[in-house]
Amino acid sequence: MQITFLGTSSGVPTRSRNVSGIALRPSQRAEVWLFDCGEGTQHQFLRSELRVSQLNRIFITHMHGDHIFGLMGLLASCGLAGNATRIDIHGPADLERYIKSCIRYSHTHFSYPVKIHPVQPGIIYEDNEYIIRCGPLKHRVPAFGYRVEEKDRPGRFNVEKAKALGIPPGPVYAQLKRGEIVTLPDGRIINGSALCGQPEIGRKFVYCTDTVFCEGAVELAQGADVLVHEATFSHVDAEMAFQRLHSTSTMAAQVALAAGVKTLLMTHFSPRYAPGNDIILEDLLKEARAIFPNTEMAHDFMTYEIPRNQELVSV
Repeated sequence: MQITFLGTSSGVPTRSRNVSGIALRPSQRAEVWLFDCGEGTQHQFLRSELRVSQLNRIFITHMHGDHIFGLMGLLASCGLAGNATRIDIHGPADLERYIKSCIRYSHTHFSYPVKIHPVQPGIIYEDNEYIIRCGPLKHRVPAFGYRVEEKDRPGRFNVEKAKALGIPPGPVYAQLKRGEIVTLPDGRIINGSALCGQPEIGRKFVYCTDTVFCEGAVELAQGADVLVHEATFSHVDAEMAFQRLHSTSTMAAQVALAAGVKTLLMTHFSPRYAPGNDIILEDLLKEARAIFPNTEMAHDFMTYEIPRNQELVSV
C-alpha cells in the first residue's frame, strides 16, 4: 500500500505546493485511488510516477473548491486519453449535482462509465481485500474522513507439514490455505489454520481533512498505521482555526495520540507559514512532535510505502 501526495497546500496553490490531492496505490493491483482533487491535480499526475490510466476510484471529502475544482478536468482528460474503463466517485450528496451541472454546461461527454456514490457514515466499499469506511468531520460544510482497511491475510501455508500428514495435493490445499476445516476422504478432520503461520495483519490508512479537532476523527483513525491529517494553522493561531473550523498542528497531533496511530503525516498547510515569516512550517512540525513524536510533514510528490511489517518506509 503506497500513498503519494499530489497537493499539500490549503485554500490556494503556491509555487511549491498544489491544493489537496493524495493518491493511494493498493497492493498488488494496477489501480490508483484518489482522495480529493484540487485544481491542477491532473498536472500533478503528469509530474509524478502515477499512471492516470490506472485511476478507477475517487473519494471527495467535501465540496470546497480546493478539493474539487480539478475533478472535471481530470475526468475529461481520462476520457480523451481513451484509457479509462470505469471510474467510481464517492463523496457528499451534492457531488452528483455538481458533476452533472459541469457536464451539462461544459458539453462534456465521457467515453467511459462514471458512477457517483453519495456517502453516509459507515462502510462505503468492500471487496475481497479491502474495506473502506467514512465518518463525519467538523467543518463549515458537510465533510467526511476516509479509512482504508486492508483485510488480514492467512499466514504462509506449510506444504511440508501437509504432506507429512498424508494430505494429498489438490483443491483441498486451497481450502486449507484459507484456514478452513476440511474433512478428508479417510474421515480425518483437518483445521487449515493449524497448517498456516501467523496471519498477516492488514494495514490501515486514514485521511482526515478539512476539520477542526473532533471525536469523529479520533474514532475513524483508531489504530491506523498512517493518519494523514490536515494541519492548516500553527498552535499560535488556534483562535483562527476554531473560527474557520480547521486544525492546528497540535490538534492533528492530539487526534493521532488519542487514536493510537503509528504515524502522523500532516498536510493542508496555510501559505501564511512561508519561509521568511515569523512562523514557518518547521515550527508546526515542532509543535506536533511535542505531543506526538512520530510526526512527519508532507510535501508535494512525497511517497510513503506501508510494508506489511507495519514499519513505515519513506521513498
